[in-house]
Amino acid sequence: MVRFAVALLLFGGLLAQDYVCPMDADVRSDKPGVCPRCGMKLVLGIPEPAEYPLRVTVQPEPPRAGQATELTLRVEDPRTGAAVTRFQVVHEKLCHLFLVSEDLQFFRHDHPELRADGAFHLRATFPGPGLYRLLADFYPSGGAPQLAPATIIVPGAGGDSFRAAALKPDLSAKRAATVEVALTTQPAQPIAGLKTMLFFRLTPADGLEKYLGAWGHMLAASDDLIDMIHTHPFLPAEGGEIQFNVIFPRARTYRIWVQFQRNGVVNTAAFNVPVRELN
Repeated sequence: MVRFAVALLLFGGLLAQDYVCPMDADVRSDKPGVCPRCGMKLVLGIPEPAEYPLRVTVQPEPPRAGQATELTLRVEDPRTGAAVTRFQVVHEKLCHLFLVSEDLQFFRHDHPELRADGAFHLRATFPGPGLYRLLADFYPSGGAPQLAPATIIVPGAGGDSFRAAALKPDLSAKRAATVEVALTTQPAQPIAGLKTMLFFRLTPADGLEKYLGAWGHMLAASDDLIDMIHTHPFLPAEGGEIQFNVIFPRARTYRIWVQFQRNGVVNTAAFNVPVRELN
């Protein structure tokens, strides 16, 4: 799904004369400048929300559990089919890649390297057989920011049939590398299709720093791996509290990973958030 289209859903329509942040479409101005939230240069008007196809290949094929796999990600221009080789920097990187396993116990946030062949490359090791979902976050020059999913199957015993993760609700505080992370939501029971505010309180609150140009990164994945959402804080860190705004598209249980940096150390915490239908 195109990130800009998601932002429009979250925050409403824009005026054609507005200067808009490509990453945070609710940030707008009547004059040029930079986004106070993510630091990206504001652009005039609304970028075309076209989706750029992502082609993922692996070597060896098929991949083997427990062994290094070379991932190659190629992006295509939706108008010409030609390979896209020029990208804008987004949160200090040309590409953010998230990998999660079907049981949602494996999580990786990494940054593939753009090489001379015009493709992104990353070495990864899949811990076991099964289905893995990938979400690539990139910004083609001349286009709009993209969130592109893909699937990789690692064969092996029990790895040929998909099983949705059995997630139990879990909003209990988590101890990460150097902070404790507590979560509250508003509403207390998130509703599909409506905005949910997630408030993460970090203890201790001193030494918090931006991580890759943002006060935090969040990936949300539904238990059946159909929905994957990558987003950043709606408000900057204040007093150890960091707020994200999310619209969960369906009534499922979502596994949420959040990452914050304190005194140079990246902290990762995970929560299971149940989302119900609107009555």
